[in-house]
Amino acid sequence: MKIIDLTHTVTPGMPLYPGTKPPELTTLCTVNKNGFIEKRISISSHTGTHMDAPAHIIPRGATLDQWPVDRFAGRASVLDLTDLKTPHIEVEILKRHGPVIKKSEFVLLYTGWSRYWGQQKYFEGYPVLTPGAARWLVEFQLKGVGMDTISADEANSIHLPVHNILLERDMAIIENLVHLDRLPPTDFIFCCFPLKMEDAEASPLRAVGIIFD
Repeated sequence: MKIIDLTHTVTPGMPLYPGTKPPELTTLCTVNKNGFIEKRISISSHTGTHMDAPAHIIPRGATLDQWPVDRFAGRASVLDLTDLKTPHIEVEILKRHGPVIKKSEFVLLYTGWSRYWGQQKYFEGYPVLTPGAARWLVEFQLKGVGMDTISADEANSIHLPVHNILLERDMAIIENLVHLDRLPPTDFIFCCFPLKMEDAEASPLRAVGIIFD
């Protein structure tokens, strides 16, 4: 069995969606002074590799603590979209992967955009599903859709159509994944366990792919 880490490290200077407050990691106690180390963590629920629940956008939508724990793991597939010529992931592109998607509980969109992590380009022109492609995906009854980009919608989006389409169907959105190139196209388990917080509309998480020999 091999476990692939798909998560960006949380640091005070990490890339964040514009307007998100940077994480604060404060050392409260040290070994020399107190005999042990303890830190205080102040972090936005949408920091780094994280999951959006329906409650993020949808009135009366489910929060993460309302979902059973089996919603955060399942059979997955990676769609290699690195040869895209435009920033729009159209239905026709997804249909090529239809048989693989049908066997999956999670679909991960590998665009290669994580290579720009730490650069301004990471926030601009990244590939996103078209609303039509998102509506096509929700017919598969997936647990969630993940991506190696900052958002499921375009940077200048006001109405967040892709978020709305996916979350209205009680699906999770996992953003800011990394190392999707280390996964096989299918036949692996994707795990994305969020913090168990009350009324959580989103949460940072440790995402991994589990590959069995």
